[in-house]
Amino acid sequence: METRCLPCFMSDHEGFSGSIKNSTKGFVVIEIDLHGRPVNRTDPLEQTPAAQQSSNKEEEDIRANLRTEKPVLREVTGGVTDLNADGSVLTEDFDLNVLLGCSVNEALEEFAGKLLGCSEEQKKDLEMTLGTFPDKQQRASVHRAVRHSYPHLMTVTNQAEISVREDPDFRELSKLVSEEEAEDFFRFIDAKVHGSAFTFCPDDSKSHRTSVHHFLSRRFGKLVETKSFSEQDKTAITVRMREKGRQSKKRTVMDCEEQVDTYTGFTLKKENLETLEAISYMAAALGVLPSDFSYAGIKDKRAITFQSMVVKKISPERLLEKVSEFERRGMQLSNIHPVSEPLRLGRLQGNHFDLLVRDLKPHGKCSSPELEELVSKAVKNVQTHGFVNYYGPQRFGNSQSVQADRVGLALLKEDMNTAVKLFLSPEEGEDLQNKAKWHFLNTGNAKESLALMPAYKARERLMLRALHRYGSNQEGCGRAWLSLPHGMRVFYLHAYCSRLWNEAASYRLNTLAHRPVQGDLVWARPWQDTSDTQVHVVTSAEERDSVFSLKQVVLPMPGNSVKYPENILGKWYQDRLAQDGLGLCRFRITSLKLNVPGCYRPLLAYPHNTTYSLVDTSEEPVTGQSPPHSTPGLKLSFDLDSSCYATVCLREIMKCDP
Repeated sequence: METRCLPCFMSDHEGFSGSIKNSTKGFVVIEIDLHGRPVNRTDPLEQTPAAQQSSNKEEEDIRANLRTEKPVLREVTGGVTDLNADGSVLTEDFDLNVLLGCSVNEALEEFAGKLLGCSEEQKKDLEMTLGTFPDKQQRASVHRAVRHSYPHLMTVTNQAEISVREDPDFRELSKLVSEEEAEDFFRFIDAKVHGSAFTFCPDDSKSHRTSVHHFLSRRFGKLVETKSFSEQDKTAITVRMREKGRQSKKRTVMDCEEQVDTYTGFTLKKENLETLEAISYMAAALGVLPSDFSYAGIKDKRAITFQSMVVKKISPERLLEKVSEFERRGMQLSNIHPVSEPLRLGRLQGNHFDLLVRDLKPHGKCSSPELEELVSKAVKNVQTHGFVNYYGPQRFGNSQSVQADRVGLALLKEDMNTAVKLFLSPEEGEDLQNKAKWHFLNTGNAKESLALMPAYKARERLMLRALHRYGSNQEGCGRAWLSLPHGMRVFYLHAYCSRLWNEAASYRLNTLAHRPVQGDLVWARPWQDTSDTQVHVVTSAEERDSVFSLKQVVLPMPGNSVKYPENILGKWYQDRLAQDGLGLCRFRITSLKLNVPGCYRPLLAYPHNTTYSLVDTSEEPVTGQSPPHSTPGLKLSFDLDSSCYATVCLREIMKCDP
């Protein structure tokens, strides 16, 4: 692993040598979903398409109507009062401590407060999971209670998991009326009591009232009707919930704009293919853009991998038609079913790995029984002490001559020309894509290079097409980068930040004690997200009293919304960024619509559910020849949390690069 500081080990066992990925069958990766289940499962618990569709329908109803059955509301001016149907005070339990538990409710309160203080750009990617609720009625209660307590949040169900994020409708309305009125109005909408009404505060500006009318018609036209009433020289807007079965006499703006997207989920099994390369193949075959595919994480190339994916604009029937074509490309699709929304990066619990290490040899001299003891000690040490949570080489494109972090650095410096040249730098080999890249490097002719580039290399073709259209100057190169999907653009920035994180981890462990020291950052709560409220700076007293352990230490991924350690490591970050010409970097590239808020990553990681055994990996004997010598190998299986790398864990076990 290439870092400017020497990589560190956490255990002092001897280790051994061996090789992996001689064959993809010796490196199997299976994604583990948020419910702790492997995505390639074929057990009876797997949802049928009909069951999945029912689950999605439940989610769509919640999102469209914002809540299910609600108590009757008394009509008031400027707000609502919760009542039962008989007029008595509502007694339904809105105690989130009971529904969610104290720790999750406290985290939700902090999350809701953080949203109110964030910029609109920062809010877009902020989301929090409340946990999994198998019972439908329990989910309905959570939805009601959260929305009642925090009207500026929207709740979303993905199967049995409920997550929350900012409600864009609330944000828009709160720009037109006060936040207090917006909260009361959304509680009124959530109640969804037919025939009930809500009246906003008096408003003397006709143009402003018109803006409010237009917003309400566009966003809630199917649920409510609005009218301005004058009383005692004051005019106010009253909103009335439509009666059951009563339709609007004229089409609203919402009716005209309404369009339901089609999403299809599936499990992808691929072999010897990068995730983005597989997506490019499928996008070209289906006639959609690579950005129409979403996934929870990128998987290894030199492996057999199973992962969940969602494709937009394609029905399950249409996807099934292409299954045989994909199989010829080394991809198998299963569990094809309709879903209601795309996947989000990081929406997985982790990954399960089945590895085969061949040509097992000790670093020193020992017999076979001693080798078994050596392996046992190594595995147990890593289970106990963990390993440094480095990003693996595949994060940077280990098979490429120009690695992704160099492209990311050029983008952060807004040197678009250099970034394009690095992106289109040829690798080793004489295949068509390299011939096309060499042609562009030698001639600068994007049109001719595009004609040479294979159809499945979607990213390269998008870039070359834009360069041909806009030219290869600074502006043209910027527009060429904009032609790539957002996820692909930001990938290169994240690669650079990952490289810096690796170097910071080595510096931290080589320079400071292997325990939390003053100025270190640690997780302050069990609920972990990327917000500053979840990290705590270790004090001198806490260092003295050993309040925290090394497994709680986190290091920041550089960005515009993170705090840095308040010791020599914080100074190291400043100097290292300045060394790359990023001393004043805001980690925003407005021209490319890119923003890197940063996050926190645990310094250490630990394998779970680890099993191992020594096996004979010698080849089958050839007829007429002597049987080959016995070759010991290691079968190793374990689970890792999301964004942790098996090659890094194996490096700690073996004490060398596998």
